[in-house]
Amino acid sequence: MKKKTIAFTASAVMLAALPVNLPVSAAVKPNPVISRNCPAYSGTNPATASAGNDDYYYTSWQGAAPDDYLAYDLSGVPEENRKIIDAVWYNMSSYDVIGLYINRNMEPSDYTIEINAAPGGTYPEDGWEIVETVTGNTLSSRQHIVNFEGYNWIRMHVTGVDEKTEGNCMLNFDIHDVSDGITDSWIFYGDSITAGGMNNCFGTGFATFLNRLDTDYFPIQENGGIGGITSTDGLNHIDRWLSVFPGRYVSIAYGTNDAWGNQSGAQKYYENTVAMIQKVLDAGKIPVLPKIPHAEEPGVADYLDDYNAMIDRIYTEFPEVIKGPDFNAIMQDHPEYLSSDGVHPNSEGYEEMRRIWAETMYQNVYTADSEPSAVKGDINQDGVCSAADVIKLQKYLIKKETLSDWNAADLTEDHMINIYDLLALKKLLLS
Repeated sequence: MKKKTIAFTASAVMLAALPVNLPVSAAVKPNPVISRNCPAYSGTNPATASAGNDDYYYTSWQGAAPDDYLAYDLSGVPEENRKIIDAVWYNMSSYDVIGLYINRNMEPSDYTIEINAAPGGTYPEDGWEIVETVTGNTLSSRQHIVNFEGYNWIRMHVTGVDEKTEGNCMLNFDIHDVSDGITDSWIFYGDSITAGGMNNCFGTGFATFLNRLDTDYFPIQENGGIGGITSTDGLNHIDRWLSVFPGRYVSIAYGTNDAWGNQSGAQKYYENTVAMIQKVLDAGKIPVLPKIPHAEEPGVADYLDDYNAMIDRIYTEFPEVIKGPDFNAIMQDHPEYLSSDGVHPNSEGYEEMRRIWAETMYQNVYTADSEPSAVKGDINQDGVCSAADVIKLQKYLIKKETLSDWNAADLTEDHMINIYDLLALKKLLLS
């Protein structure tokens, strides 16, 4: 099997390294799931293949290493909807093997993503081309961007499970259309509250709730929650996590364990969170920050005001950050959502968290409106478009200043702020 590669231009690489910070509705083009209930095939346990792409994430494909696969026939999907695809798989393990509560549950650690140009209808035994090879994986979900033009089949070929050469595997496998760019892809980093709240394998997930609000959307959504960890753990590992996340929106939701006994201190929590936000921005992605949930347990509750005050400070200092749900106020208003430990939500509370996440993001991201600037190009908001605005935008692009009016800076109206906006601003001044 030969390896298929995708070439990227220098300009594309440059743009990927620059911030993408406009939370407006037009910027979120749908990345619909296109593999739902398409013909599915498997080697060891073919009866479970259809569970890998059905409507229910509590059902899963059951495979086995060292040589098993889950394959989809996508020939029935219109070709214009599968030129570039995002192949994402989900397992119910803890997101990564760090912290005190490591949990690996039939998680693929070694696998390849392969494609095939054979006609649809009959599973092809040969002709598979490897487009991605992963070894030593420790994460419970991954996304893979594939140039799929001219192909009809995709499969995930598993050769190792839980870092062993033999063992059973369990996962869901979705294919999304990202031919117009990856604009509707999310990951939620956090502690055990995120792990329980953003799990798409039980109850109704974030993507399903969002789809109920607007059927144009079914977001790609990874759960990056890990029980027992703090913002320090998040900061120590976020570079590695971001390096394999091709999506756009990154939620950072630590703080409960930091505040539990005040083990981190509010200032340290602030510094860690700011550092993670900056890493997200440096990666060209959009940070999302919710409030830390209210707790009835005194060991947490006694310190939460100080920690949530730091989040308010971050909202002021980083207008690029999208405000997530105010779970502090929500849990105060609904103590019935908390379990008996007074910290973690109960099953109803977790379900409500997912619903509230979807409703809040639909308001703050998918349908948010930006007021137009009085003067296009008036980036420093002094009432005129001048050379001072060029300097302001240059400083923003090299991360020395922030912006408060995104619409004024988006001169190319492509819902991104990058070098092309700077060129358009200079052209505007010359004209």
